Amino acid sequence: MSDMQDQTTTTPDAAISASETFASAWDEPKASALSQGELDKLTDDLIEALKTVYDPEIPVDIYELGLIYKVDVNDDRDVVVEMTLTAPGCPVAGEMPGWVEDAVKKVEGVKSAKANLVFDPPWDSSKMSDEAKLALNMF
Repeated sequence: MSDMQDQTTTTPDAAISASETFASAWDEPKASALSQGELDKLTDDLIEALKTVYDPEIPVDIYELGLIYKVDVNDDRDVVVEMTLTAPGCPVAGEMPGWVEDAVKKVEGVKSAKANLVFDPPWDSSKMSDEAKLALNMF
């Protein structure tokens, strides 16, 4: 064995990476506090809650409009919603995140809710559901 090979196998990083404890901890998925059934129900309930929030200028809910980009739920049932607006200058830009947070907080089992506005990627009509397009005669 060359000196170079000998050095790489005896370094602390190599020893840690090769240990069985490290390997089992690395490969073992963390158990969620929420069962798949609980998470499925919570997801359905969150979608229904988000569908109660409307942009006052558009007769379609924000979920069907495609304004909701991401919803994260941690094991403690804290919910973070990443959302956008149809336009950065939307007149309700300061209020809509609060409306979303209030709707999400009403879902049974949710501990807390936070809605964050993002503008990347920018919203466009391709993010709308077929239901929203039909409601707005955009077919």
